[in-house]
Amino acid sequence: MAAVESAPDEISEETKICVKCHKKRSPGIVKQWENSAHFGKNVGCYECHKAEPGDVDAFLHEQKKVGNKHISIIVSPKDCANCHEKEVTEFTNSHHSQAARILGSMDNLLAEVVEGNRGMITEAHPEGVSAAVVNGCWQCHGTEVKVLDEGRLDPATWPNTGIGRLNPDGSRGSCTACHSRHEFSVAVARNPENCGKCHMGPDHPQYEIYIESKHGIAFRANTDKMNLDAHPWVVGKDYSAAPTCATCHMSATKNQEVSHDVGLRISWTNRPAISIRPELTDEKMGLPGADIKWDERRDNMKDVCSNCHSSEFVDNFYVQYDELIKLYNNKFGKPGLALMKVAKPLLKPVKFSNKIEFTWFEIWHHEGRRARHGAAMMGPDYTHWHGTYEVGKHFYSEFIPELEELVEANLESSDPVKSKAAHDLEKKIEEVLNTDDHKWYIGKMDAKEAAVRQKVTDDFIKRYGKHEAIEKKE
Repeated sequence: MAAVESAPDEISEETKICVKCHKKRSPGIVKQWENSAHFGKNVGCYECHKAEPGDVDAFLHEQKKVGNKHISIIVSPKDCANCHEKEVTEFTNSHHSQAARILGSMDNLLAEVVEGNRGMITEAHPEGVSAAVVNGCWQCHGTEVKVLDEGRLDPATWPNTGIGRLNPDGSRGSCTACHSRHEFSVAVARNPENCGKCHMGPDHPQYEIYIESKHGIAFRANTDKMNLDAHPWVVGKDYSAAPTCATCHMSATKNQEVSHDVGLRISWTNRPAISIRPELTDEKMGLPGADIKWDERRDNMKDVCSNCHSSEFVDNFYVQYDELIKLYNNKFGKPGLALMKVAKPLLKPVKFSNKIEFTWFEIWHHEGRRARHGAAMMGPDYTHWHGTYEVGKHFYSEFIPELEELVEANLESSDPVKSKAAHDLEKKIEEVLNTDDHKWYIGKMDAKEAAVRQKVTDDFIKRYGKHEAIEKKE
């Protein structure tokens, strides 16, 4: 964190009153604060939690002890900006601050309707809300915090440290998503497990990929050499044993300052069904990053890499990564989207009421992301077995057969719209399967390619002898 400007000369009387009471009620948070940089700068409870009487979430707390002083429970990025203006501006310009956009997305539909119901009734949500959303999606992405009377916060929306949280003061985000209260330790924020609260699981397993990678292996073996609580913390100078998530995406190098815009070193956005360049998503969200092209961002990341790797190593890594993105996009992402578009008239209109919608969703949203993220972070098992293998398996064994079933069921339909759609889909399937990427599946592998495959097998046998599996087959 940046140094606090114009820090108080001493701990305020209001904070002293807070501490005296909370040492009895919740001593843990007081001890955490006493171990923090805030404590050393005389920044205490009241300095962060103070509120103006007109604030939406302001209330009078322990009035007899504190006097006519308003506080609020939530400390928002707007509050933090009183001292950390640069960091909050960078964060506000980042994708992290926009994470609550999930509230109207397909992911949220799954948790609200498919997985959930309106069984959680609260004062701010008398119509009910899904407990799956409250305890799942919103805890990482953020919720719209609802304020009740006297500063109370609705239990469907608080506690919540989702990184894109919509706060009562109009700000977006939660600094405590990464800087855990009330110690706000930079060592915790720099630790990979910190990011793993959200960046893990079947659809975005960055933490698991990191653990698999040589970077993660080096970190776990050399944690005591990482100097995680140092200020400054410059890779190649203050530590060199391993990189963390923060190292690559945020932290300082000899040429770059720390940035709380985590997208400024990313050259592909791998969240959508087809990977795209990050400036395009920034433009869609109205973020300043729309003017920062992907190649400039890649140079920023290469600068980080260069502290431990040669330019040839780094350049060749990006060739490998780009080719994996190209492979996924061209072989599965684009054809899959095109096929689903043609199949749409044959589907039941309710979203996720068709099996094929789940099949396609998991191909791109889970397996396709795993492959792309695995390549981005040098995690070969996630790239292949958890990624491209699963994509290929389900594309050919589930997705294509389910499309063919739609064709068969509707070719002779009495509904001319469905009959035409079935013929169109049949034609599109044939078109896709007859491309070089897919024609092996229908027994049309090019003779030249078949010869290459045979040579690979022959060379293998020549080098190692006949493999047991080949012998059994023969």
